[in-house]
Amino acid sequence: MRDILDQPRALEATRRALSVPKGLVPILRQMDQGELRRIVLTGMGSSFHALHPLDLQLTACGRTIVMTETSELVYYHPRLLDPSTLIVAVSQSGRSAEIVRLLEENRGRARLIAVTNTADSPLAFQADAVFLTSAGQEFSVSCKTYVATLMALCYAGGLLSNADPSRTASELAAAAPAAASYLQSWREHVFELAASLEGVRHVFLVGRGPSLAAVGTGALISKESVHLHAEGMSSAAFRHGPLEMLSQETFVIVLAGEERTRALNTQLLEDIRRKGGRAALLGKDAELAALRIPAAPESVLPILEILPLQMMTLAVAAQTGAEAGRFTLASKITVVE
Repeated sequence: MRDILDQPRALEATRRALSVPKGLVPILRQMDQGELRRIVLTGMGSSFHALHPLDLQLTACGRTIVMTETSELVYYHPRLLDPSTLIVAVSQSGRSAEIVRLLEENRGRARLIAVTNTADSPLAFQADAVFLTSAGQEFSVSCKTYVATLMALCYAGGLLSNADPSRTASELAAAAPAAASYLQSWREHVFELAASLEGVRHVFLVGRGPSLAAVGTGALISKESVHLHAEGMSSAAFRHGPLEMLSQETFVIVLAGEERTRALNTQLLEDIRRKGGRAALLGKDAELAALRIPAAPESVLPILEILPLQMMTLAVAAQTGAEAGRFTLASKITVVE
């Protein structure tokens, strides 16, 4: 709970600390000269899901992007580890099993940018350039490290896509106040969601574009923090089969997301309800206050979209009497491949 409520501070501390890291300038020069032909985005768990907005941002400016889990990269895509590749590797600990394996397999072949919360980690030591987050120590399930990572990736994406740095900084400045505004009513949010989730056994989180970060991470933290099985997927994918799961025991949270596909997402919400399913919208116009996030620049949306899904885990914990976020079988840092 303390980690969740500490997120506005973590966001603001990360924003203030962000700068152009040592080693990035030669990488940008190689990109401009065409020496780096592809960018590989990699991580595991929430660190992987956090890369979705960056994938879209860099693809939109003409970069060739490969997004793959680190475990798949080292064992099934090793040919990508060559001098024409730039790797952006994300790991809050900087020392998870797959990241250590990547460092061993790469051995300086591909240029490497790290995004991590741990300055003295193997990832930070071996990267060509490092974006450090300032989330501080985290108890268990990724929350403040996750939102700080999203902020760092947005800043890094701006630099890699030659965006106006002042505009990026201005947009990111809205993140901490917006998060604080939402979390101010966290108790009311938890009670409202607990009532809405009464009798629910299956949860689907669906969205499009940058919202895939929140639906993937939201489903992950639901499973690991309160043992509630949840699936995160694109809104389009939900129509391809999972629609058959609709029942009074199934709850679907539809993320409104960016303007360009918002109408498609709201149409899905209406179709689910018309078929007798239970569903709610998550966005600035949500009916439930617990799923209503403050208006903010679209670049900040992925940061805010995860907050109601964190509240969902607290609501389930309140229903079951469990302690949210205490690991019993897993661990904070995964050290076994």
